Amino acid sequence: MHGRVKIKTTAQQEEEKRKEREKKLKIYVAARDACFSKRNEGIWDDEALQLTQQLLSSNPDFATLWNYRREILMHLETVKDKDEVQKIYEAELSFTESCLKVNPKSYGSWHHRGWVSARLPRPDWARELTLCDRCLSLDDRNFHCWDYRRMVVKMSGVPVDQELAFTDRLIGSNFSNYSSWHYRSTLLPLLHPESPEPPSPCREPPQSSPPPSPQTHSHRVCEEQLLKEYELVQNAFFTDPNDQSAWFYYRWLLGRAEREEMISCVYVNREEERVAVAFSRPVNAQSVGLFLVLDGQPQRVEWRSVHPCFKHSPVWICSLPPGTISDITNERNLTVHWTEKHTHRDCALYTGRTESWCRDSATDQELFRSELSVEKTSVLQSELQSVKQLQELEPLNKWCLLTIILLMRALDPLGYEQEMLAHFRTLKEVDSMRSAYYSDLCSKFMIENTILKMEYAEVRVFSISDKNLTTLCHLDQLLLVTHINLSSNHLQRLPPQFAMLQCLEVLEADNNAIENLEGVYHLPKLEEVLLKNNKISTLADLQPLASCPKLKRLDLRGNPVTQTANVESELAELLPSVTDLLL
Repeated sequence: MHGRVKIKTTAQQEEEKRKEREKKLKIYVAARDACFSKRNEGIWDDEALQLTQQLLSSNPDFATLWNYRREILMHLETVKDKDEVQKIYEAELSFTESCLKVNPKSYGSWHHRGWVSARLPRPDWARELTLCDRCLSLDDRNFHCWDYRRMVVKMSGVPVDQELAFTDRLIGSNFSNYSSWHYRSTLLPLLHPESPEPPSPCREPPQSSPPPSPQTHSHRVCEEQLLKEYELVQNAFFTDPNDQSAWFYYRWLLGRAEREEMISCVYVNREEERVAVAFSRPVNAQSVGLFLVLDGQPQRVEWRSVHPCFKHSPVWICSLPPGTISDITNERNLTVHWTEKHTHRDCALYTGRTESWCRDSATDQELFRSELSVEKTSVLQSELQSVKQLQELEPLNKWCLLTIILLMRALDPLGYEQEMLAHFRTLKEVDSMRSAYYSDLCSKFMIENTILKMEYAEVRVFSISDKNLTTLCHLDQLLLVTHINLSSNHLQRLPPQFAMLQCLEVLEADNNAIENLEGVYHLPKLEEVLLKNNKISTLADLQPLASCPKLKRLDLRGNPVTQTANVESELAELLPSVTDLLL
């Protein structure tokens, strides 16, 4: 046995490791308690700085210690001269860099480095950009580093074109760099903004709209640059068709800019002495400075959302004092002012008319497709053919299929409707895990198409039966609809947004799976509701209908609620205005 090295057993090794961990833990806890004690006593000295450094070096995600360290540094600023502060903060930058080597995605370390850089008397931004380059070369998706780089760029005034070239380099070396694609999408509108269009002249009311308010910033990219981007991203997804980064960027390129903030519609009803106002986005009318002027006289009215669950809504209503506009022999002129956005919209209620409105249609607002120039149409057609060629090579690639649909939507949503539906069916087969998402997206596109068809026909009837709808959207665009047909779909509820259909008189929703009528709330003109063969199971589900004062006809045949005892008498009590009840 002499001369042989003694080999430790596994149990001995584990015991030694345990003792070593306990020893380190005692040292760590003692240092932590000393820091907490000093902070409680308001001590901001060099010893405290050393203690926090000792602890953060091993655990850089201890937020309380970073806070204490900043308190110490701010105290030192008051007792040191500028050159000494410069040295202290330069040492702090070196310390945070060592912490980032321990954990490159440490929230506390990156935040502290940003705080130090902002307070440094003579910052070296070139050094910080070099650090970012080095970190991103190790992990090009380190979002902490990307956030820090954006801060450095802003503070140092790096030109936008220089940053765009930076994204070129990163994308060129790795097409899968999603962070670079995203950063590029924030830079392009700044460097290549779309030129604002001159305001179009007003048409005469009631179908007119006032000139749009000036936009302070364009979120669109100019067409010339947009066409170049298509070529760049096409190279990426042809190189690796299954990488999602380039496809997401391509989807952004095909998207539309944020809608201009405006009053999109004003509706006035003489008999009900009621005004409804639709906005281009959800607002809180009680806090945005909305007021009504009638024939030059400001009116004291109370604005309310269409449903009590909404504090922010695209549609708001108010009631005028009795007798204000009821006389049909008088012409009245209303103006709704949105003071927060310095905009307004006029609406004339002419003699002999019981209702009037002034609105921008979905077509006018380019909600569902933008007007394309000849050049852009040609390029998008070419893009569509290219992606179709890729799809022939990659028939089961979901990104190809989805992008083909989006290109068709951009070019001609109505003309490509049947092809779009076929591609959605294929998508659900090749990506069955997201089948519900594709069903909802297809429903959204079909509703958009139906709105366009309705507006082209200049009618107030919205018919979208037997289209496999799973969800409802864009209901703020249906404010003026009087008749809606949702029959033979897969709807499970009429959501609160349904209450935006303030002019609705007839609701057809037979042969769905509707269990919830929450959105059929205070619809003042609703007279007929057809809900045959749905899943209404209790009288409580029908409670929202009690808020519709003109309801006369209700068809509930084929619903479980019809099997409830005494259902007819209880419905008569719940809905006294109904004279034609079908069970």
